[in-house]
Amino acid sequence: MPEPYRPKKLPLTDIDWLAHIPAIAKANAALARYDGILETMVNPALLLSPLTTQEAVLSSRIEGTQATLEEVLEFEADPTRKIESVKYADIQEIINYRTAINKAVELLEKKPLCLNLILELHNILMDSVRGANKARGQFRRTQNWIGPAGCSMEEATFVPPAADFVPRALDNWEKYIHQDEKDRFGPARGSQSSV
Repeated sequence: MPEPYRPKKLPLTDIDWLAHIPAIAKANAALARYDGILETMVNPALLLSPLTTQEAVLSSRIEGTQATLEEVLEFEADPTRKIESVKYADIQEIINYRTAINKAVELLEKKPLCLNLILELHNILMDSVRGANKARGQFRRTQNWIGPAGCSMEEATFVPPAADFVPRALDNWEKYIHQDEKDRFGPARGSQSSV
C-alpha cells in the first residue's frame, strides 16, 4: 500500500535557485505582458470570465467531473433546459469552482491569504454538490487518495498527507507565506527595491 505523502518543512533548503532563474524570468515577463493587456481594456472581466470558467472545468476534473466548457456555457444560457442529473451535478461543481475563484479575488483585495480564507472558499466549492455533507468548510479528518474512479487506496496514483498531519503542514505553510524571508537573489518579499 502506498504511504501518504509527507511534505517537507518550509522553507525548502534544497532548491537549486540558479537553475530556476530563466523560468522565473520568462514567467515574470509573461505576467507583465498579461497585466499590460488587462490595463488597456475597458472591461477586463470580459476576457477573464471565459478563462475563469475554463480553469474551473479543467481543475474540477481531478474530482471526476466530466462536463465540458461548452456544456457549462449552454446550461448558463438556458438553465431551464433538461439535463441528466449526473451532468447537472458536474456543472454545479464547475460553477461553484468559478464562484470560489471570483470570491478569492474579492477577498484577497481586503485580507491576506490564510487558512480561514481557504476554508471559506471550500465552503463555496462544496455547496449543494457531491460530498457537501463531508466536512464542508473544514479541513479533512480522514485519509483520501487520488486515482481512477472507484479505485482502492492501494491502486491510487497519489495519496495525500495523513489527516493527522494536515493541520501541522498547513500551519507551516501559512507561516511560510507570511514570513519576510529574503530570497537568495533579490529584495525581501513584500519590500520595495530602490534603484
